Amino acid sequence: MEGANHSRVSEFVLLGLTDSPELQIFFFVMFSLFYLMSMLGNCLILLTVLFSPHLHSPMYFLLSNLSLIDMCLSSFATPKMIVDIFAQHKTISFEGCISQIFFLHLFTGTEIVLLISMSFDRYIAICKPLHYSSVMSQSMCVGLVVASWTVGFLHTMTQLAFTLYLPFCGPNVVDSFFCDLPLVIQLACIDTYILGIFMISTSGVIALISFLLLLTSYITVLVTIKDHSSSGSSKALSTCTAHFIVVSMFFGPCIFIYVNQEVKTAVKKKLIRQMKKNKINIFKILTSHLKF
Repeated sequence: MEGANHSRVSEFVLLGLTDSPELQIFFFVMFSLFYLMSMLGNCLILLTVLFSPHLHSPMYFLLSNLSLIDMCLSSFATPKMIVDIFAQHKTISFEGCISQIFFLHLFTGTEIVLLISMSFDRYIAICKPLHYSSVMSQSMCVGLVVASWTVGFLHTMTQLAFTLYLPFCGPNVVDSFFCDLPLVIQLACIDTYILGIFMISTSGVIALISFLLLLTSYITVLVTIKDHSSSGSSKALSTCTAHFIVVSMFFGPCIFIYVNQEVKTAVKKKLIRQMKKNKINIFKILTSHLKF
């Protein structure tokens, strides 16, 4: 009955990046430039692929879709973060917070599968060149993109399935500049330790397994390239190197954030249990001394 009397949180307070005026100006300029450069660069890729007939190939079709996802991934929270940098009271509605979580996992899940599709395209092109045109057909390319969005949607729905039914009755302060799932579920009015570990583990394991699959794929491609010495092989090497750099820059922070969050959560729980145990021991010692 007590839990039923709690009112549901209608908004969350975001602590942002910093309260220092000097750093706020620095972050505003830096993130504004990075955001504009990212959007302009990805728009340029999309327009170049769209209006260049000689680039209408499976590799550039997947690359243009990757640019589209990057634009979406950059836009789900960055504009609000930039606008809120100088705000004294940074808030976001409950629905807006859930929307940020939804789009974050939708776009990241989609991009992971699309990166795997791009590595598959390079594997077929370099290791099975005679079968490339038959394997990487137009229907296959469209199917890979549709599969990427489908997996991304299923992933984000599994992450939100439990979150939407959690009771949020306070506190409502999120120690970040956007709504991140591990931070938000900690604000629920019930113990979410097991749920948090499950969500963090699934996202972290998916990212780690996907990265290992991509790493294995690119190693296989590089070994194949090593056995051939030609201008075509050097071009393939430069392409695969660029792809792998993008993959590393994408998966590195993902794996670090979720593994670090899981470790911090586990350590925090262990410290709390240890403190409770120490309190009990101290109470026992004081009680025994008082008896004398």
